[in-house]
Amino acid sequence: MILLRSVLICDDEPVLRMSLKNKLKDLGFAEIIECSDGEAAVASALSRLPDIAILDVSMPKMDGISAAKAIRKKLKVPILLLTACMDQQTVAKAKEAGVAAFLTKPFRDQDLWPALELAFAHAHEMDELREQVEDLKETIESRKVIERAKGVLMRSQGLTEPEAFRKMQKLAMDKRKSLRQIADAILLTES
Repeated sequence: MILLRSVLICDDEPVLRMSLKNKLKDLGFAEIIECSDGEAAVASALSRLPDIAILDVSMPKMDGISAAKAIRKKLKVPILLLTACMDQQTVAKAKEAGVAAFLTKPFRDQDLWPALELAFAHAHEMDELREQVEDLKETIESRKVIERAKGVLMRSQGLTEPEAFRKMQKLAMDKRKSLRQIADAILLTES
């Protein structure tokens, strides 16, 4: 079950906004932030930091896809788009903007909860993947630095590769530092 805290809803139709607001209250959202145009959606999202946003595609001042793109640049919240009609171009632009899902108007109450649930799950999965990618990048960078430091020890002290690595491991244990920190220090002394 998703933790329902705050949601931003933006649609220029007050009746639809009210209907959506009531359904979101029934689903357990504690805070519902409302606005009626794309510029207000971006400003509200950046100032209020909702957990999820539901935006109409066609709005005054700024359309929903442009608003979604602006919001996703700063916040990694899932965004659902409301639309009366979907075409390939709209879907392609929404994908590029990082939109999680679509709800078609008039939306059916039973479609809202699954769309929210899937949007949150997708956002969580994407966040985990981003973290894994960052961890892997850091690991690869550390390995490169460690390899260069081993090379320095091998050249400067005439050590074999296993000897250089063991020396670095011993230094790391003795100084209670990571192997990467020791490698960085060795490279600093070389230059």
